[in-house]
Amino acid sequence: MSRDYNIPDSWIKTSIEDVILYQKGKKPKKLEPIEFENSVPYLDIKAFEKKEIRQFADKESSQIIDEHDVVMVWDGARSGWVSKGVNGALGSTITRFRPFVFSQKYLYYFLDSQFSYVNSNTKGTGIPHVDPQILWGIEMPLPPLNEQHRIVSKIEELFSELDNGVANLNLAQNQLKVYRQASLKHAFEGKLTEQWRKENNPEPAEKLLERIKEERQNRYEKELKEWKVAVKAWERDGKKGRKPGKPAKPVDFPPLNKDILDQLPEIPKDWKWIRNNDLLYYVTSGSRDWKKYYSETGAYFIRTQDIKTNKLQIENAAFVNLPENVEGKRSLVQKGDLLMTITGANVGKVAYIKENIPESYVSQSVALMKPINPRVTPFLHIYFQSDVYGAKMINGLVYGVGRPVLSLENMREAPVTICSFEEQEEIISLIESQFSIIDNLEETIESGMKKSEALRQSILKKAFEGKLVPQDPMDEPASELLKRIQAEKKKYLEEQKQQKKRKPKNTKKMSKELSIEEVLKTSDKPMLAKDVWQKSKHKENIEDFYKELKEIQSKIKEVKKGTESLLSLAK
Repeated sequence: MSRDYNIPDSWIKTSIEDVILYQKGKKPKKLEPIEFENSVPYLDIKAFEKKEIRQFADKESSQIIDEHDVVMVWDGARSGWVSKGVNGALGSTITRFRPFVFSQKYLYYFLDSQFSYVNSNTKGTGIPHVDPQILWGIEMPLPPLNEQHRIVSKIEELFSELDNGVANLNLAQNQLKVYRQASLKHAFEGKLTEQWRKENNPEPAEKLLERIKEERQNRYEKELKEWKVAVKAWERDGKKGRKPGKPAKPVDFPPLNKDILDQLPEIPKDWKWIRNNDLLYYVTSGSRDWKKYYSETGAYFIRTQDIKTNKLQIENAAFVNLPENVEGKRSLVQKGDLLMTITGANVGKVAYIKENIPESYVSQSVALMKPINPRVTPFLHIYFQSDVYGAKMINGLVYGVGRPVLSLENMREAPVTICSFEEQEEIISLIESQFSIIDNLEETIESGMKKSEALRQSILKKAFEGKLVPQDPMDEPASELLKRIQAEKKKYLEEQKQQKKRKPKNTKKMSKELSIEEVLKTSDKPMLAKDVWQKSKHKENIEDFYKELKEIQSKIKEVKKGTESLLSLAK
């Protein structure tokens, strides 16, 4: 959105910094997953964005905010994102803005309109941060106070209508996802081609599997012969350079046992459950040291972010320049291959290399599957998109909490169902026909979403140029409002300065000097051991706390309450 606003004569432009009080959040001294005495909700980004309170902070050491504030994410990928304030302790990566004598909601909507600009102009190499020079350099149009309220009211009225429209688009989008998965389930249950099977009597999957295994063996023997020829040529040339690598013998996995088969969905009688490995000549991923080959031009380097909505989008891929005979050549991507993401939040996304592509390799986070017969690849591609079939099998093999990982070994052992090539092609044809309709509808919805966002930005631009509601000549001019804002801000800061001077000194130091016995004397009831520790002089050292506790154990009465210990002075 443009930051150059043409404003009415009764308005004025001002710096955001001049009309607000801003304070950065901080990490409290005490942070617990459950509420405790004198605690408040700890407000991190999830608390604002998803209304999830995951921790509680001690009130005394926290930066407290309330519903009169506007908050902005200061650090991280969402820098510049804003929300309205709530009561609680402000998180360490968030900053609060408190407006003086003007509308909090007006400030919120203005900052919201600046998110894209602030977020794309952050500073910091590792973790991005809001750049104060960028933020304070933005001129904010300031209307008369009464007009601010009228503007906010109109924005909320129009946004409510937009939100209803977006909600309907989201509902339609979700319904299309459900329909897509229902089509895949129908396909792999065999119901989609049930009538086709009756009319065509295809061969059993068992025969297809035998031919594929034979094809794999023949391919291995051919590569072995070619290797022997290459070795002899290498020997004749005086063994210069690296010796040609011997092709690996195909590895057979044990077939699926009855216990596993009993847990898998039912399939038609002539279909077969097998291991993914039975269809692959090999599966691999890129090397870990590819970064040293990064370049401005060269071969494409396919990473997880290049596989989107189960298709490859190579336009923004990185480039690598590989020297001759580098080990990474094994991960060369070719027509007929299947790619799958194997690390990160989106494990299991797949892409089918349907046509010849420029020289490309995969990263260590992307698995390259080379089917023995590429004719099976399109069938595997849609199989691994099914939440009930392939995607479920893959997700069941993923491990790792912080960063999910799928090993190549896991991929090989994943259960896969197959049928004759002819039936596979019939399924693909029917699914692609249905998906084409879904894709068109999804594009229409996506277009509606973009138009909605564009309209939202247009409403905000009109609002901050005085074109959304009429001006009232009876309103106090914004220049007078600005004087009152600055006077109130000055008064508030002076009061804060005086309060700081009057604040008793050494309170913090005194609280740290209490022994365990002295802490217990402050309460006429038994205290939780962890609370005694926090209030004692050993707050920073649990070992010293236990040492003193052992020394005075004859003076202490301890009572167990579940997993907690209650301490009091012995009478």
